[in-house]
Amino acid sequence: MGPVLAGVLQLIALIAALALAYVPLGNYMARVYSSDKHLRVEKWIYKGIGADPNTEMRRPAYLRGVLAFSVVGVLFLYLLQRIQGILPGSLGFSSVNPAQSFNTAVSFVTNTNWQSYYGEQTMGHVVQTAGLAVQNFVSAAVGIAVAVALVRGFARSRTGELGNFWADLVRGVIRILVPLSVVAALVLVACGAIQNFSGIHEVGQFFNGHSMGGHQQWNGGAVASQEAIKEVGTNGGGYFNANSAHPFENPTPFTNLFEIFLLLVIPFALTRTFGVMVGSIKQGYAILATMATIWVGFVALMMWTEFAHHGAALQAAGGAMEGKETRIGVGASSIFAVSTTLTSTGAVDSFHSSFTGLGGGITILGMQLGEIAPGGTGSGLYGMLIMAVIAVFIAGLMVGRTPEYLGKKIGTREMKLAACYILITPALVLIFAAASMALPTPPHSMLNSGAHGFSEVLYAFTSAANNNGSAFAGLNANTDWFNTMTGLAMVLGRFLPMVFVLALAGSLAEQKPVPVTAGTLRTEKPLFTGLLVGAILIITGLTYFPALALGPLAEGLAS
Repeated sequence: MGPVLAGVLQLIALIAALALAYVPLGNYMARVYSSDKHLRVEKWIYKGIGADPNTEMRRPAYLRGVLAFSVVGVLFLYLLQRIQGILPGSLGFSSVNPAQSFNTAVSFVTNTNWQSYYGEQTMGHVVQTAGLAVQNFVSAAVGIAVAVALVRGFARSRTGELGNFWADLVRGVIRILVPLSVVAALVLVACGAIQNFSGIHEVGQFFNGHSMGGHQQWNGGAVASQEAIKEVGTNGGGYFNANSAHPFENPTPFTNLFEIFLLLVIPFALTRTFGVMVGSIKQGYAILATMATIWVGFVALMMWTEFAHHGAALQAAGGAMEGKETRIGVGASSIFAVSTTLTSTGAVDSFHSSFTGLGGGITILGMQLGEIAPGGTGSGLYGMLIMAVIAVFIAGLMVGRTPEYLGKKIGTREMKLAACYILITPALVLIFAAASMALPTPPHSMLNSGAHGFSEVLYAFTSAANNNGSAFAGLNANTDWFNTMTGLAMVLGRFLPMVFVLALAGSLAEQKPVPVTAGTLRTEKPLFTGLLVGAILIITGLTYFPALALGPLAEGLAS
């Protein structure tokens, strides 16, 4: 079987698995967030934190809950890293320095999981499990909660109430993320991923089953469980520096495909949840079709760029194999790279910096779309719904009619909030990247010069501001400048959009439904899906094309 055919077959198998999970998981999540009953363990948690899960919250209260919880998470994780040296199970690692502790704390609380450190050489067992793994769960649940609040804004009328943040948070963790992660961890352990709390071992060095002489040190850890929530929650932080390219995290081609399935399944299924909660399954299918069209298109482009090999060496390897694991191959690596950058996952099974110039550009562009196809857990859905609002407004301008979406008028207030949402992230990316290139610091951090060196910096801030977490390997981001600036980009890129999303949700919930007329744009039809795809690509292209032209496009055209 040729490598191209193998890649296509894996893509087909992945799509089939996602299709099988779509309806049951989407319906289940809709029931979770619509139920008025609480599990016993949930009641214990509410009592412990002093929250009343039955109290409806308006937008200010819901936002205060999101921000307060996240601030506490940052402080706790920062403190845990700073006192690591005196904690049990530290594996002899010292406390993490202040700049890196700040960056890592912000990274995991914002669902970014950007890592400017070697995991196996920096973090002990307590920080990995009680700190990083816990944030993998709750940061993903926060994203879903905000998305559900926006869906309620569309579904409700004549009220500003968006639900209860604490109930949405706890249910997301207890009823969705924990069960899925337990099952996923068991599968990964059965397939060879490690799960232990062992110390550091000295092992021999081998290549193709033959000893190379010499030794290296490896530590164990609760890898399978963290790998599970890392993918299920679209987090991305790896236990080891090599991330999902490491055989302890991702042992076989099957686990590689399974991990891609895990990072896609909730974001895609949330479109079904959306359709059920607003009372129109077809509306959910329209959003799903938009996400799927972009995702499949990007996968096809990535496979083409990585298989379009030139020269005898690349022909013999079957494609651009630099930076890719031979047990995984070009096709599966291409699917993983697109999926992890079109979601807010950031996990990698290959070095994106080693992709072809155009291939690296595709990963950057995937994040610059806003990671909405299908996006992160929750963040992908609310990002796509914001783009749907903008597409409806554009359609209204074309026909001279006040735009409406799901029975709600899209007026001046709604458009201002949507515009702020789509402008904040590009502003962060371009301003921070420009500032970094203007200062003398980046040249000392960049392994490469020219177009690829600029792509390294552009990728870093695109990843940070969009809460992705992956990186081009040639950039040394463990400096005070990059730790601080990427940390700020992660905070602003996570919470400022949430402010606008919740404000929009509150505005929509206060409206009364608008009756459907002959002039109403049918947003469940393929025509609207095409309009939405076009609006996303055009807006992103106009925003980022100059920066892309200086980096990956210049590199790709020159190669």
